[in-house]
Amino acid sequence: MPASRPRAAAAPRAESSAPYAPSAPSAPSASSAPSASDTVRDVIGWGVFGCLLVPVVLLWCGTAPVTAAGAGLGLTAVTGTCWVLLRHFERAATEAERQTPVD
Repeated sequence: MPASRPRAAAAPRAESSAPYAPSAPSAPSASSAPSASDTVRDVIGWGVFGCLLVPVVLLWCGTAPVTAAGAGLGLTAVTGTCWVLLRHFERAATEAERQTPVD
C-alpha cells in the first residue's frame, strides 16, 4: 500500500469587512406572471396525470385490477371536484375585482 502524503492545509479565507446584505428578489413583470386560468389548467393537468399514473403503478406493483381502477376513479372524482371549486373561486375573484371601486 502506498504511503499517504499529508494534505496541505487550505489557506484561510479573507473575511470581508462589508456586512452581508442579501439582494432583494426582483418582482416578476406583469407580462411574465401566469394568469389564474393558466394556473388552474396546470393544477388540473397534474391531477389528470396523477389519475392516469397511479393505477398504472399499482398494476405494475401487482395490485388487483379492481383496486387500481377504484383508486383511479377516486382520484378522478377528487380532481373533478377540485376543478369545479377552482373555477368557482376564480369566477368569484374576477367578479369581486370588477365590483371593487378604484380610488
